[in-house]
Amino acid sequence: MEKNLVTQSYKIGISERRSKKGHNSFLIFFTGLSGSGKSTLANALEQKLFDLNINTYVLDGDNVRQGINSNLTFEPKDRSENLRRIGEVSKLFIDAGLVTIAAFIAPYRKDREFIKKTVGANNYVEVFVNASLEVCEKRDVKGLYKKARNGEIKNMTGISSPYEKPLNPNIEVSHENTVEECVNIIFNEIKNQLKL
Repeated sequence: MEKNLVTQSYKIGISERRSKKGHNSFLIFFTGLSGSGKSTLANALEQKLFDLNINTYVLDGDNVRQGINSNLTFEPKDRSENLRRIGEVSKLFIDAGLVTIAAFIAPYRKDREFIKKTVGANNYVEVFVNASLEVCEKRDVKGLYKKARNGEIKNMTGISSPYEKPLNPNIEVSHENTVEECVNIIFNEIKNQLKL
């Protein structure tokens, strides 16, 4: 079947879309344990960018798993497939001229590297939301850690499944900073990349 696929060429490309929007497009990929604050920071960053007339879209782990990836489990193979799809969707959104903000646990380095390769290293900004397991368990926003400790959830990252911390994230923020401080740290790192 693959030999019958032909890449289509269109008159409007990424440079035209970026030019019309007035800013660059790339992926800001938040990774960290469940409860570290990824989604909170992604939403706060999107609001700041939206207020600056930057065209954005947020991809969030829970939301994506209720739709495009609803057929996947939390087994390692399906976790990788979940992220492979996110990489491909992000690549399309970047091509559309959007600053794409993704918030996913993404526990394995190889999967984060795959996404980086898919969208291109120059279009990938990795943000490590560094919060310890102890901090995340105290927060337990979704009650997942309690369920995992009670044996109700299998393959819970940080409990029965590993989390491989990023070795060289582009940006690292800590649970010790406020949401506003974290957003400012991230924005200061990406603001030059927004410029065409």
